[in-house]
Amino acid sequence: MPDVAEPMTPAAEPTVRAALRSPRLLRTEVLAGLVVALALIPEAISFSIIAGVDPRIGLFASFTMAVSIAFLGGRPAMISAATGAIALVIAPVMRDHGYDYLIATVLLGGVLQVGLGVAGVARLMRFIPRQVMVGFVNALAILIFLAQVPHLVDVPWLVYPMVAVGVAIIVGFPRVNTVVPAPLVAIVALTGFVLLAGLALPDVGDEGELPDSLPALFLPDVPWTLETLRIIGPYAVAMALVGLLESLLTAKLVDDITDTHSDKTREAWGQGAANVVTGFFGGMGGCAMIGQTMINVKASGARTRLSTLLAGVFLLVLVVGFGDVVALIPMAALVAVMVMVSVGTFDWHSVRPATLRRMPKSETTVMLATVVVTVLTHNLAIGVGVGVLVAMTLFARRVAHLTETHRELVEGRDGTTSAVYRVTGELFFASSNDLYTQFDYAGDPDHVVIDLSQSHVWDASTVASLDAITTKYARKGKTVEIIGLNPSSAERHERLSGSLPSP
Repeated sequence: MPDVAEPMTPAAEPTVRAALRSPRLLRTEVLAGLVVALALIPEAISFSIIAGVDPRIGLFASFTMAVSIAFLGGRPAMISAATGAIALVIAPVMRDHGYDYLIATVLLGGVLQVGLGVAGVARLMRFIPRQVMVGFVNALAILIFLAQVPHLVDVPWLVYPMVAVGVAIIVGFPRVNTVVPAPLVAIVALTGFVLLAGLALPDVGDEGELPDSLPALFLPDVPWTLETLRIIGPYAVAMALVGLLESLLTAKLVDDITDTHSDKTREAWGQGAANVVTGFFGGMGGCAMIGQTMINVKASGARTRLSTLLAGVFLLVLVVGFGDVVALIPMAALVAVMVMVSVGTFDWHSVRPATLRRMPKSETTVMLATVVVTVLTHNLAIGVGVGVLVAMTLFARRVAHLTETHRELVEGRDGTTSAVYRVTGELFFASSNDLYTQFDYAGDPDHVVIDLSQSHVWDASTVASLDAITTKYARKGKTVEIIGLNPSSAERHERLSGSLPSP
């Protein structure tokens, strides 16, 4: 696979070319891809069931997404495949209109993602506060763990010690050997033990039928009319937004873990292009998978696109060529891997008592709101959206209270007295609405000065409030002089004053 130049990064990041030339790096990438492929199988099957499609649709989607994003994506080593978030969005299309409309939705969603990526939607990531990111990570860890609970309910009692042994291997093996990924050792060891002991435990084969052929090109048989667009349009938009948000947040998380930068704009349109490719192969679409990405980057130490490509290739080889063998892997082994992924993903520092005592209550509220909404809805996009809204609301409320108005009476050289109001702080919709009430309209002298040299006019709401103040004084026969406006505030005030309704 060709080596693709990455943006300047604060730390040297291995390239595909470097991995191919180094046996050590190549081994890490290959083994990481194999572990991720094994972990993808039950997830893809589960998400297919959520979407209401045949398990092969989810497996093929995971293959095409992983291979495509390995070339097109902007974040090396990140894993994209069929996901639960996308499955939830497109499930109503499959239920109400059928498979062909579902694929049409995936194709349109991919096209929209390409458009949004080219338009620069990735730049909006800077408006997501840190505490929303922390809530996103913590909620995701909880969701990963909760997804394993069904595999631990109403199962033979031997499943529990098997999961415990798997966790012990994943925790302890790196102290003995760091060459082979501990999750792979746990999967192989537990599978071998179950087969040799002849134990009857739930396995991958119980999750759904594995494919026995390669994916083929598929064109949806739908009428290309405005009615079809009306049906698939809302779901395609939702899919595009959810997929981009989850992918860009995951990319940012990987950036933090690896101390490198990635091309978010390329990642955005790359996700769209990968979904278009997936749709043409009859896949259910997808986006970045944070659980499998954490296995790849954090647990296995992969750093290049090679691991992402091999995860997709190994997935196809395993389910098509070795489906009978893969079906024998006990779910307990994969549950152990995902449990440790959830533990490793959770930001434990954010919930320590010492951290909570130091952190402002508003920041903690933002984090908790993101976690609670995400867990309740099982939708990371909704949770992040609510978190951002809560953060914006609390920020506006906090900044509004920083605005102060001080009044003093000043006697001029001609013996007249003026009331001077010095306003400090940022003036916008939240603070300027209270500004109107801070003046003594009846008790002030005939000349009033409003000094805004220590403040800034940010929006039309503030201009409307200033107009209302001036108007109320005028009704009492008094004049108002506004001074101290900085150039930006003066331009806004001059442009809007007198043309806005009173608040």
